[in-house]
Amino acid sequence: MKHKFISKRYWNDISTPMGESGDLTRKYEDLINFSLGDPDYTTDERIIEAAFKDAKNGHTHYTDFLGDLELREEILKYYKTQYQYEVALEECMVTTSGCHAMWLVLESILDDGDEVIIHEPYFTPYPQQIRLARGVPVVLETYEEAGFEVESQRLEKLITNRTKAIIINTPNNPTGTCFSKKTLEEIGKIAIKHDLLIIADDIYTAFSYAEPFIPITILKEMKERTITIGSFSKDYAMTGWRIGYVLAPSFIIETMKDVNENNVFTAPSISQRAAFHGLKLRDKVQPPMIEEYKNRIYYAYERISKIPNMSVLPPRGSLYMFINIKGTGLTSKEVVDRLLEEAHILVLPGNAFGNCGEGYIRIAVTVGVEKLKEAFDRIEKMDIFSLK
Repeated sequence: MKHKFISKRYWNDISTPMGESGDLTRKYEDLINFSLGDPDYTTDERIIEAAFKDAKNGHTHYTDFLGDLELREEILKYYKTQYQYEVALEECMVTTSGCHAMWLVLESILDDGDEVIIHEPYFTPYPQQIRLARGVPVVLETYEEAGFEVESQRLEKLITNRTKAIIINTPNNPTGTCFSKKTLEEIGKIAIKHDLLIIADDIYTAFSYAEPFIPITILKEMKERTITIGSFSKDYAMTGWRIGYVLAPSFIIETMKDVNENNVFTAPSISQRAAFHGLKLRDKVQPPMIEEYKNRIYYAYERISKIPNMSVLPPRGSLYMFINIKGTGLTSKEVVDRLLEEAHILVLPGNAFGNCGEGYIRIAVTVGVEKLKEAFDRIEKMDIFSLK
């Protein structure tokens, strides 16, 4: 809004459909909410109890500026065990969520006017996060016909002498795609050729259904130019704890630490302890949750495949389905509005994730199969999704 006491940077509205959806969650008592990727799982009781015990035992103070030492050591152990990938302690920093990590990274690496390439459809905050760090977002559209994967030739054409970094997000929010090893290798070759950084937003690593997840940082010659952002929000159902981390060359981590001293100083100590216990318990905590989300995704896929004027690619990863609704002849917003008013179902319009998302809607499968069934039963009764 325009006001003399508001920074001119924010005089033009920067609110997004994702942010605005919170106001609609109480509109109907029987609302089925597919809008936000907040797992319906409560954090595993064993994690809560262990973190509570640590708090009672004195873990209520500032931690090391780079994060709780035991947590950082456990993150390093995880990468060694899972990917046979060595990370030094000084190459790891704990952050107050993945979003905070992204801002810290961008603030630490960008000069005014530096360009950052993002593949569209993208996680809604990316463009504004880049602008907050005085960078310039450059959009690479991806398409359903190519599985929403990055096409290397079109990517390379966007590179200028101001390009500093490429953000990649796989498994992807909102499309659910998972980049193939070939795609990751091609992106890596372009980064090496043009001496660019890769910012890997690795938020949904546990939810890669078709193939095992591959972090781009483990590929040949990529460690020195990859900044990996991790989070406990989705992989451990810990959204409210607000805890994430960054793996990067030590000089970048050191700069992030200095920037963060003027921001939140350290991540919450109790949340860090919860993350530590989550990693220790991951073999017990994650498998049933992953299996449940996989069942939900495949159930939703089967239902969508049978509904006229709806289609979606076979599931590959994440908690999301990016549904093609072009057959309705309506815009994404028009379909979203009708789903809300006629079926009491809240979803997000595809163009909330960039212009090439027009003609799609995104659902998050953060409700059980019973609720999914009820939602699709309601959808099937709508005239825009009927053969009549």
